[in-house]
Amino acid sequence: MTGQPFASPVPPGTGWPEDPAGLTTPAATSPAQVRRLAGTAQSLADVDARVSMCRACPRLVDWRESVAVGKRKAFLGEPYWGRPVPSFGDEQPRVLVVGLAPAAHGGNRTGRMFTGDRSGDWIHAALYRAGYAARPTSVSAGDGQRLSGVRMVAPVHCAPPDNKPTPDERAACGPWLDRELQLADSVESILVLGGIGWQSLHAAALRVGWSVPRPRAKFGHAAQTVFTVSGNGVSDGLGAGRPREVRVVGCYHVSQQNTFTGRLTEQMLDEVISLL
Repeated sequence: MTGQPFASPVPPGTGWPEDPAGLTTPAATSPAQVRRLAGTAQSLADVDARVSMCRACPRLVDWRESVAVGKRKAFLGEPYWGRPVPSFGDEQPRVLVVGLAPAAHGGNRTGRMFTGDRSGDWIHAALYRAGYAARPTSVSAGDGQRLSGVRMVAPVHCAPPDNKPTPDERAACGPWLDRELQLADSVESILVLGGIGWQSLHAAALRVGWSVPRPRAKFGHAAQTVFTVSGNGVSDGLGAGRPREVRVVGCYHVSQQNTFTGRLTEQMLDEVISLL
């Protein structure tokens, strides 16, 4: 794509397409620093840059970097991103798509969420069919893919061993998602892929002061609930913000296990996206 070589993992500020960080971007090395850096981010671009530098979870840092060095045989000739994968998409989104964590040889390789693997093929193709994506495929950072009105976010930004982040790792990464919910004040709908994403989104919404129905809606394909956000900055004529509602829709995850077995079909995916 660039005609230049890169180390694996990719150092910041070396020209990797879509790298949001620079040489002076701060790096969190503990959960406390994640909370501080997330809480002081002034824009979604700030969040992306700081996420991409995070080193707060030693197990995840070791794993993502070892994968970037060892590589899969099919990608031996390619550099691996090997850093936390930032969110991707519109910075004034109407819709959020919530996943779980990057794949070891997908986002961890390409540096873009849901890119370079079969799961990414499914969700990007569906977003293209719905008019949200510029292209039906997302192969690598810098390939021209753009999302309009949609932003992809995740509860965990590093590829975890066996695709299973620990509860402590999910808690450490949580402030990044919290801050994105606070800054993405144009959001009207959220598509949640998988039960863990459903749980993580509900927890984040409560942490940032959103109203969540009780009892909590159970996750399921096409499950729906509504969150209420207070004070979104829209003037009511008295200087106060008016509450707004955010529709939340569940979807089986676009994992190969679900798509290969037919548990999730293209039609099912298109139908839930049409609810947004």
